Amino acid sequence: MSVYTPAQVSEETGFSIDTLRYYEKIGLLERVNRNAAGQRRFTEQDVGWLGMLRCLRDTGMPIATMLRFAELVRAGDHTIPDRIELLEEHDRQVQAQIDNLIERQRYIHNKISYYRSVL
Repeated sequence: MSVYTPAQVSEETGFSIDTLRYYEKIGLLERVNRNAAGQRRFTEQDVGWLGMLRCLRDTGMPIATMLRFAELVRAGDHTIPDRIELLEEHDRQVQAQIDNLIERQRYIHNKISYYRSVL
């Protein structure tokens, strides 16, 4: 089994080492194993979970909702319908953000066209 240092995980996931510690402290990341010297050692499973968290965070999911998702995952497969519902709601919010950005982009394109027309 491969293990990773906090620096390697930080590089892989884009989370700072402080964020990794914080996520562990609040329970978003399960307790990370440590080596004999007490240094954190992350597993491939930890890195995979952090990849999911990175996706959720990058798409604007609040930490409280991420914690709820983590609780559902840890509770077992009987929570899959609840996980689907949570992710579908988040997906709707992400789509609304995308729609808003597309609308703003159209406005910018119109402004660029206008400026080009007055040159």
